[in-house]
Amino acid sequence: MIKVCKFGGSSVKNASQIKKIIEIIKEDKKRKVIVVSAPGRDEKYDEKITDHLLNIATNGNHFFEQKIDISKEESLKTTINKYKTLCKDLNIDEKFIINDLKKDLENSSLKDEEKIAFFLSRGEHFNAKLICQYMNKMGIKTKLMLPEKFEFLLSDNFIDGKILIDSYENIKNSFDLKSDTRYLVPGFYGINKDKKIVVMSRGGSDLTGGELAYALDVDIYENWTDTNGVYEVDPRIINDANVISRLTFKELRLLSAKGFNVFHFNAMLNCKKGKIPINIRNTNNPNHQGTMILSERVPMEDVVGIAKLDNMALIHIQKDMLGEEIGFSAKLLKIFSEFKINTYHYPTDKDDIAILVEQEDLKGKINNLRRQIEKELNTDHLHVTYNLSILTLVGIGLKENSFIIVDAITALKENNIPFEMFDMSPSKISFHIGISQNVSDVALKTLQKKLLNK
Repeated sequence: MIKVCKFGGSSVKNASQIKKIIEIIKEDKKRKVIVVSAPGRDEKYDEKITDHLLNIATNGNHFFEQKIDISKEESLKTTINKYKTLCKDLNIDEKFIINDLKKDLENSSLKDEEKIAFFLSRGEHFNAKLICQYMNKMGIKTKLMLPEKFEFLLSDNFIDGKILIDSYENIKNSFDLKSDTRYLVPGFYGINKDKKIVVMSRGGSDLTGGELAYALDVDIYENWTDTNGVYEVDPRIINDANVISRLTFKELRLLSAKGFNVFHFNAMLNCKKGKIPINIRNTNNPNHQGTMILSERVPMEDVVGIAKLDNMALIHIQKDMLGEEIGFSAKLLKIFSEFKINTYHYPTDKDDIAILVEQEDLKGKINNLRRQIEKELNTDHLHVTYNLSILTLVGIGLKENSFIIVDAITALKENNIPFEMFDMSPSKISFHIGISQNVSDVALKTLQKKLLNK
């Protein structure tokens, strides 16, 4: 059995955490390919190193736009000091890291997005170099595998690169999984066909791990983070929430689309295709088995998790006979697209249609959006309900037992919690309830107690 392991920013944020991951790697010889992120924020550094690097690349504009008072020079000093501290605490000779880091961060030959991509990649690049040295020092035979060396090829979009098909063959030809060597790979970045650095979307280390797992056809992809796994509900709201032991890819997709942001979903696509299980685990609690994400699972619990997505708005449109007007929905959705507003659900009736959107997307647009809809579609009435939370109940067992919906609605009724919207997914393995945000936490606790806390 071979495993790819990815350690996120919280797992490699300082020397103490890096020592933890070394013990995890040593404990299991099947952990052959290790992907690491840039250092995350810790007690001394309030911002992630990746954000400091972006601030340097944009001459201080990144933090300025967020109204954070950190200059380019301060970010440069913080980044260098971070790696100096790591070298000191791990007893690594800093000259192998710091001189090259300074040289890269003083690179003035690059411009625009090419510069941003290069600077962003340096967090993972130098953290991998440092951790590789420390692993060898601790007696773990480790080879550093830089994406630019084994040609992890990405498309030409410098700050949102997508993997190219040639990468899979390059990966297969570069990793010898039969040897006793461990391979350490910096996540998040690759190169284009012109050999220039390209980064993936934020959270891209998950993507690197997923693509390596798929290309090497490993048995498990372990994703190590700072949580025990995927919880049945948000543990910040319900502190005794349980970890879900098994989820299907489809179930996690439905939960992650509604606020369960523990994993970059695109990283799962090829693992799903290759039926490679993903195990989400906690670096700070390695004895916990975490959540296993699978192609299928038994038993088929009715509801395994409830996600809560806040700050939503429901746009209700009325027009006589709109359900019989060919092309009405297409024209309506086209207007939303022109305003760059993402739409989630749009249940319809003979004379009504409702559109669920993120409330933030309507800021500065709702007046003109309303005017455009009324002008082009000649609607009778348009009403917006703001400050909604969408509770999404997910479980593959719902397909066989839809009476759970009755239990959910009854529980809300018994606790005098009204709802604004109800919609069941076409797959019949999830349904969504729109509830006023000021009672959504109470609603979540009510449903968790009724449906999950058995």
